Amino acid sequence: MPSKLLLYKIKNLLSVADEDASRGSEAVGAQKKIRILFVCMGNICRSPTARGVFEKLVEQARLTHAIEADSAGTYAGQEGKPADPRAVTAAAKRGYDLTRQRARRFNLKDFEKYDYILAMDLENLNDMRAMMMHQDTDKVRLLMDFADVSTQVEVPDPYYGGGCGFERVLDLVEDAARGLIEYIRAEHRL
Repeated sequence: MPSKLLLYKIKNLLSVADEDASRGSEAVGAQKKIRILFVCMGNICRSPTARGVFEKLVEQARLTHAIEADSAGTYAGQEGKPADPRAVTAAAKRGYDLTRQRARRFNLKDFEKYDYILAMDLENLNDMRAMMMHQDTDKVRLLMDFADVSTQVEVPDPYYGGGCGFERVLDLVEDAARGLIEYIRAEHRL
């Protein structure tokens, strides 16, 4: 009997093939954007926050022509739901908009589509690495690897806490997102 992990991989490969067929190919001659994927468990708190912060900083840096971002979760229980209202409120106070985002589940095609896949914590990092077959493991890292100020390894999950947890997530994500942009600028000569 096939393992659950194998069945999960097969299901994701089939659904991704359908997505690709409906999406079509990129324009010939168009410069490929650098694609970033932020990943947490449910895709309603940390990863949408990271995406919202990062997109705003990319816009401020005038790099939207070269960089795009998305977010996903390793757990399917929140698919299609908007970001947690506490995350939306905390982000809005700092000028970030999370209202258009909807949760989606991380899938195997993401390994091919994204140049950087950034986990919020070690658990999600390990979950993604367990799904990898022969993909490049270097592209899957912790977001906090790019932090300039904080020495914290993980972005803690604020879901079961109060509002101050969402503020802490923003502090950490802003630090790491600024470092990520600088890293991408240097690495890709932008």
